[in-house]
Amino acid sequence: MVAAKLRVKTLLGLLAIFTFVLLAPVHAGDTTAAQSSAIDAKEALRVSQVVIGKPIGDHTLLDREGRPVRLATYRGKPLLVSFIYTGCFQVCPTSTRALLEALQAVRSGIDLDQFHVVSIGFNQPADSPQAMKAFALQQGISFASWDFLSPHAAIVDDLTRDFGFVFKPTQAGFDHLLQISIVDADGRIAAQVYGDDFRADRIGEPLRQLLSNQPLPRQPSLSDLVDRVRVLCSVYDPKTGKYRVSYALAFEVAGGVTFAVSMLWFFALEWRTRRRLRRDHAASAAQPPVALSAPHG
Repeated sequence: MVAAKLRVKTLLGLLAIFTFVLLAPVHAGDTTAAQSSAIDAKEALRVSQVVIGKPIGDHTLLDREGRPVRLATYRGKPLLVSFIYTGCFQVCPTSTRALLEALQAVRSGIDLDQFHVVSIGFNQPADSPQAMKAFALQQGISFASWDFLSPHAAIVDDLTRDFGFVFKPTQAGFDHLLQISIVDADGRIAAQVYGDDFRADRIGEPLRQLLSNQPLPRQPSLSDLVDRVRVLCSVYDPKTGKYRVSYALAFEVAGGVTFAVSMLWFFALEWRTRRRLRRDHAASAAQPPVALSAPHG
């Protein structure tokens, strides 16, 4: 019975996390659900490029344990910054895993202690420290130099403006640029890396140049960058010149639904088992005691 109770508690916890992630965009939509316009890719890229060379403010955020962290504490080393929202089913998890794979690939040539990585949850208050902690666990992030931070809702606009990160709420969640901001040791935006393919060279080469005090190459033109923009579940296909739907999203949603159904099935079996045990116990208690005859002398 103790093991069964532990299983129930564990599965309840997993179901709670799944439900939270599933409903996070709905929670965010309490104030913005009516806004459903997608971002203008060219304008978003222009805003993103304008901040290159500019310093970021010394904003204070919360880490996964709810402790305050100032962005100024990351100065002295290069910093990689990504913006995510934990209610995202595909783009944010996929890009985070792609960044993880890129970092694992560059670790042979660059010590991970030589730079910092920060993922910031911009959907407040849904992207709380607890939600960011759960997101990090789900993606298997265990690097000591990779932090997951939650800003106060009041500073989200100023914070994202400093990084040139553009996002807009939609009925499905958010449209946003998929970008990694590379910040130099002095706290200035050195480069922006776009798209969902964070290969080792696209991340590692700028880091090597910053660590060796070499100037970074000039960023591609705005028209070239449009081909690398990805928002929500749309992916630009350069072969056709059109945006296509990423069907991986459907599979991930189906996986989430399967998980929920599995949990409900488990609870139904547990309920039936407990009901049968209670019924058997009640039946045995209702039976009259058997009279034992005294031995004959």
